[in-house]
Amino acid sequence: MGISRSIIVNFCFLVFSATLLVPTSCHDPKHVALFIFGDSLYDAGNNKYIKDSPIFADFWPYGETFFKHPTGRPCDGRLIPDFIAEYANLPYISPYLQPGNHQFIDRLNYESKGAGILAETHPGIVISSKIQLQLQSSNHQFINGVNFASSGAGALVETHKGMAIDLNAQLSYFKNMETKLRLQLGEAEAKKLLSTAVYIFSIGGNDYFEAVTPSHSLPQLNSREDYVGMVIGNITAVVQEIYKIGGRKFGLSKLIALGCLPSFRAAKEERTGESGCMDEVTTFAKLHNTALSKALEDLERQLEGFKYSNFDAYTAGSERINNPSKYGFKEVEEACCGSGPYGSFMTCGREGYQLCDNASEYFFFDSAHPTESANYQFAKLMWSGSSDIVKPCNLKTLFEE
Repeated sequence: MGISRSIIVNFCFLVFSATLLVPTSCHDPKHVALFIFGDSLYDAGNNKYIKDSPIFADFWPYGETFFKHPTGRPCDGRLIPDFIAEYANLPYISPYLQPGNHQFIDRLNYESKGAGILAETHPGIVISSKIQLQLQSSNHQFINGVNFASSGAGALVETHKGMAIDLNAQLSYFKNMETKLRLQLGEAEAKKLLSTAVYIFSIGGNDYFEAVTPSHSLPQLNSREDYVGMVIGNITAVVQEIYKIGGRKFGLSKLIALGCLPSFRAAKEERTGESGCMDEVTTFAKLHNTALSKALEDLERQLEGFKYSNFDAYTAGSERINNPSKYGFKEVEEACCGSGPYGSFMTCGREGYQLCDNASEYFFFDSAHPTESANYQFAKLMWSGSSDIVKPCNLKTLFEE
């Protein structure tokens, strides 16, 4: 008795469809994912999905140099994680909240786990209803990594509360992703991906910006050292949580001389009538950098298999600010985009702003963020720099181990 052609076709279609639902492996044994945490220096666009957040860069001329359109990155082009992804042969890592980062095939599994990632989990953050629906009904494809960074974020929950995704909230999103990853790939493959992945952080600057704001009261209750200790304590707590989940390789960065940002140069001139970098906020950066190095050394001793790379952005940044022509820069004090003294007003892309002719000649694109040219130089050092600038090893070493 013959079998009809339509039955055969339907059977083949069902087999093919079923294969799409079977968890897949990472295939390439050398595949290393990249997970990104932090603030605006690493934010690839998460903030444009936070409802009514005033801290975002989804308008022209942000993105003008490389992408030719705004992407939510507070830069004229690529950020440090974009270059790191290129060096690691990965695609650019998408923001966690980006709708295109999701596939709508697994709502039942998601709801059965009861994972909390919506505004109710973090009352200070309001995500647009469209994004909430997509997050509810999606199964993320995360094998290359995810970017959780948020412009304005701090290690402290109080920093820009309600306007950014603080570091602890980013950890909550990571945990939700990890749960879904295990469902998608299976325990063995998910464990392998998480243990071989590299986790990079840029965090702390916004906490110290808040600390020198006259209306900020918390530092008045603590010494500078105690305040820095709180920031470092929150960072190490998140690193330890990721370690418990399976992460082993971490890339962190010291802070640059924060007082040399255009915004603080202008603030010092306004307050004192003198030009130069604002020592008050740079002092916080120095204390932070010393404490971060010690904390990482302690974690290496305490946690078996823990590996890290610590980039000395303070030295690298100061070298370029003090010797701009040596590194191809013509302007390291004023921002390329903005208004007011040193381009210090955050008006880039808004009414009355001024834009330089060639962003690659500037170290700062706006009052607080480096240009793509500066990001490229930093990323290159982070990836393959020698031990005098990145310790105890560079990111390339972490990716290859």
